[in-house]
Amino acid sequence: MPWQRLLDASARLPSGQSLEDWYSALLERLDEVTPFDLAVLGGKLAATPGLAFLAGYQGALRLLWPSAPLSLGALCVTENRSVRPADMQTRLGGLSLNGRKDFVTAGDSAAWLLVAAREEAGGDAPRLALTVVRNGDPGVRIETLKPLPLMPDVPHARLHLEAAHCERLAGDGWDAYVKPFRSIEDLHVLAALVAWLYGVGRDCAWPQALQLRLLGLLAGAAEVSRQCATTPTMHLLLAALFAEFKTLKPELDAAFASGPAHWAELWKRDQGVLEIASGPRAKRLAKALAALGIA
Repeated sequence: MPWQRLLDASARLPSGQSLEDWYSALLERLDEVTPFDLAVLGGKLAATPGLAFLAGYQGALRLLWPSAPLSLGALCVTENRSVRPADMQTRLGGLSLNGRKDFVTAGDSAAWLLVAAREEAGGDAPRLALTVVRNGDPGVRIETLKPLPLMPDVPHARLHLEAAHCERLAGDGWDAYVKPFRSIEDLHVLAALVAWLYGVGRDCAWPQALQLRLLGLLAGAAEVSRQCATTPTMHLLLAALFAEFKTLKPELDAAFASGPAHWAELWKRDQGVLEIASGPRAKRLAKALAALGIA
C-alpha cells in the first residue's frame, strides 16, 4: 500500500458524471495499483460513500479475477434474494447461458459481468460455474431498477440472459469465486469507506486521535488483505476490523455533527451499507472461532 499517496492532500474526483466516466477518471489518477490500493485510494478520492463503495467493489472483483479488464465489472449471483446454488435457475449449457440475475451492482454501467450458473447434469447435486459475458452482446440484456435509498448514486440492475455466449472461468464457481468473494468484498468495501472517512476527517480537521484510529484500521485492513479469503484466520481478523470500526461510531457521529451538514447527510444516508452482510459475517466468525478452538 503506497501510504504516502493516502496521506498527501488531493482533490476529490467530481461526482455527477456517469459511473463509467468517474471510474475512468479514477484509473487515470491512480495509474497501476493493486486491488487493495484501488479500494483505499479510490475511497479517499470519492465525493460520496457510494462512489467509495464502487472503488472498493471494483478492487474486490480484481482480487477475485486478476485478469479482469480495466473497465467496470459486476458479479451476478443473486436470484430471488438467494445466493444458494440450489435456488439458482440460471444454467450453463456448453458456452451458452440462460436465466436471470436480480441484483447486479452498477449493472447498467458494467462492461463485463461475472455470472454464476449451474452446470451439473440432471439429478446431480448443484454445481456452479463462473462465467463472463459482455454487456450488450446478443442475449445479454440489462434492466435498470429504481434507485434505492441507500447509495442512490450506484444503481442496481437485473440481468436477463437468453442463449448468451460466455467464457467459463477455471475452477469451481462456488468454492473458487462466489464463496471467497463474500469476505473479499467486505474487506475492500470497509477499507474504501474508512479511507473516505479519513479524507473527510482531513478536510474537516477532525480530532487527530480519530484520524489516527482510521489510519490504524486501514493498516490492519492491509494486513488482512494478504490473508487467504477462505481461511478461519482471515474471517477472525476481518471480524476484528469490523468490531474496531463499530467502536468509532460515537466519535464519528460527534465529528460529523460539528462539521458541514453535507458530509453528515451523506454518511447518515449510506453508512448502512456496512451492515448489509453482518449476518453472514457473524456466521463465518462463529465457524472460524470453532475451527481455531477459540471460546
